[in-house]
Amino acid sequence: MSRTVGLCLGKYAPFHLGHKSVIDAALSETSHVVVFVYEDDVTPIPVHVRANWIRDIYREGNVSVYECYSAPQEVGYTKPIMEAQERYLIKKLREIGRCVTHFFCSEPYGEHVSRALGAIDRRVDERRVKFPVSASALRENPYLWRGFIPPRVYVDLVVKVVFLGSESTGKSTITKAMAEAYDTEFMPEYGAEYWLTHQQEGKLSSEQLVEIARGHLEREQEKLLEANSYLFVDTNAITTYLYSLDYHGAALPELAAFADACNTRYDVTFLCGDDIPYADTWDRRGEEKRRDFQKRFIGELKERRIPYVTLEGDLGSRMAKVSEVLRRYDRWNV
Repeated sequence: MSRTVGLCLGKYAPFHLGHKSVIDAALSETSHVVVFVYEDDVTPIPVHVRANWIRDIYREGNVSVYECYSAPQEVGYTKPIMEAQERYLIKKLREIGRCVTHFFCSEPYGEHVSRALGAIDRRVDERRVKFPVSASALRENPYLWRGFIPPRVYVDLVVKVVFLGSESTGKSTITKAMAEAYDTEFMPEYGAEYWLTHQQEGKLSSEQLVEIARGHLEREQEKLLEANSYLFVDTNAITTYLYSLDYHGAALPELAAFADACNTRYDVTFLCGDDIPYADTWDRRGEEKRRDFQKRFIGELKERRIPYVTLEGDLGSRMAKVSEVLRRYDRWNV
């Protein structure tokens, strides 16, 4: 293939399979693809987030992605609007030192843009036959249209809510209750399931604790792809890390890395309080240990600088507090 360069552009708000089909066509027909991601006020999702979706999806491809913060916002087919868009593209391409040979899109503006750039006009699925979906429909209800959204993108559209706390602080109960209230998925504590099968005298090896962290994360990723706006999660690798310190006085580097990833993985963190009655079952270690671990959780969250909200009182009070926090939460403007 001779040296050819394809150009694709859009807001990608959010990026969906229709967008992907355009870039895929460009990759199959040209030797390099340039993608311009436009800033836009129709979505609160920042340009760099939308650009990183494409960078991650095409990490192995010959694709360069550029964030466009000063592109003209007006769209349409009047002469002034078209000329403004054309001038911007010519200037932007000059700035990055690219000369494109093909322009790929699925919109009528492909004609005038291609003409202005001296490029071949390549329209892909312009009638939306293969992918009958629009970004506006996806913004309105991502869950309904999730089959048209790449997994890398969909997981970013789901708010990840995690409940932490010592044993017998109501984590499992509220995780399931919130999922039912919000008609979505929840991730149970994989460590509890694993412990019942593998524990020896109430303990697990350092390597087994790594298996818990890895297994929990894998299952959580699967749940994210089926979640409706929110995923409620019962504990995370920070819990497993603290148990490793308690069992063994140390944690393997891989487990520490899983725990460190939790610093930014979850959007909202709740600490379930130890103010409720202690349920003294055979698999637990006593109320004194609960108090000890609760202090460890508080210290760990503060050291990691993870903002958290403490939940106290009965289940109804705790659920009301969670709902209040989520009503105010905007992950793109925190």
